[in-house]
Amino acid sequence: MAAEGSTGVKSVSRVFDLLELIADAGGDATISQLAAAAELPLPTIHRLLRTLVSQGYARQLANRRYALGPKLVRLGEVANRQFGQMAMPQLKSLVDRLGETANLATIDGDNVVYVSQAPSPHAMRMFTEVGGRAHLHSTSVGKAILAQLGDDQVRDIIARAGMPHSTDRSLGTIDELLADLAVSRERGYAVDDGEHEVGVRCFAMAVPNMPVLTAVSVSGPMSRVGEDFAEQAIPVLRDVVAEISAATNAR
Repeated sequence: MAAEGSTGVKSVSRVFDLLELIADAGGDATISQLAAAAELPLPTIHRLLRTLVSQGYARQLANRRYALGPKLVRLGEVANRQFGQMAMPQLKSLVDRLGETANLATIDGDNVVYVSQAPSPHAMRMFTEVGGRAHLHSTSVGKAILAQLGDDQVRDIIARAGMPHSTDRSLGTIDELLADLAVSRERGYAVDDGEHEVGVRCFAMAVPNMPVLTAVSVSGPMSRVGEDFAEQAIPVLRDVVAEISAATNAR
């Protein structure tokens, strides 16, 4: 191997910082933006980008801006799958205690992606495909994730993703969403009251101290998951997200 030690470690750290900066820019950034954000000289940024592009972890667009590369897709898929498997004992515990479907989801670009699910034992239950994506504004996991961001960041995401109506209960304006998120922050959990799927109510809570914004939800038909279900579900969700956070951050 080439040089190890502090120089090598610093170079690796800069590469990952650069990838995160591209992601933070919405996957489309100029070299000058990256140099300014990284506080590194342009030649250094150019050299790192050239390496990333040659390896397929970044790509240069026709307008000379930089985006994340296709090789990261496979890494992300494998990481999500492993993360979902790691959290499955906690999700199954949630189902055992509440009797409804549990989901683990993370932010992916301007959407939420479901990475793991433990199904309810009931014949009539909520089903969301692992790997499926949804808009952040209409799902409880999405709103729990958005509640961890500032209002300006939320506005930027919605400006790019829009607010399509999944049901007639879906939030329709950014002001409605920001008001909903303010309530979610105050009480510590988010609610999807039939906004993503007709007749389905979901409660979700963010997983603290995660490297990527993450949330866990419990979902079921409104006939079983009434508004008073929160009294039973929230303490269990709080236990589960703490356990997932501890397991993820264990050294």
